[in-house]
Amino acid sequence: MMKYLIAVLSLANAAAFAPVSMPSSSLSSSTSSLFAAEYEPMEGEGKLNLKIDLESEKVVNMEELEKGKKVYCRCWLSGTFPLCDGTHAKHNAAVGDNVGPLIVSVKKEE
Repeated sequence: MMKYLIAVLSLANAAAFAPVSMPSSSLSSSTSSLFAAEYEPMEGEGKLNLKIDLESEKVVNMEELEKGKKVYCRCWLSGTFPLCDGTHAKHNAAVGDNVGPLIVSVKKEE
C-alpha cells in the first residue's frame, strides 16, 4: 500500500509543475547536475523530465520503508533522484516557484 501511495503522490504532484526546456548548450553529457538557472520556460507543451532515465517509457521508482523517513524529489532536478538533494531551492529562487520535496515517514509503533 505504501508503494502505491508514494507512486500516486509523486505523479499527482508532478502534474503541478510548469513545463521547462533546457538550452541546447546545456545538453553536454559531461554535465552531472543541471540547475533551474539553466532552464528556460517553454510555451505550450513541454517535458518535465529532462535528465532522469530518458530512455525509459516511464520513470518508476519503488522503495520499501521499514522505519524512518525518506525525502523524495518532485522537481526532477535532483542529482540523487528519486531522493531530494535540495536542488529545488535553486529552482525556486530562479523562477519564483514554491516546489518542495515529498517526505514519507513510517509511523512509529506505540
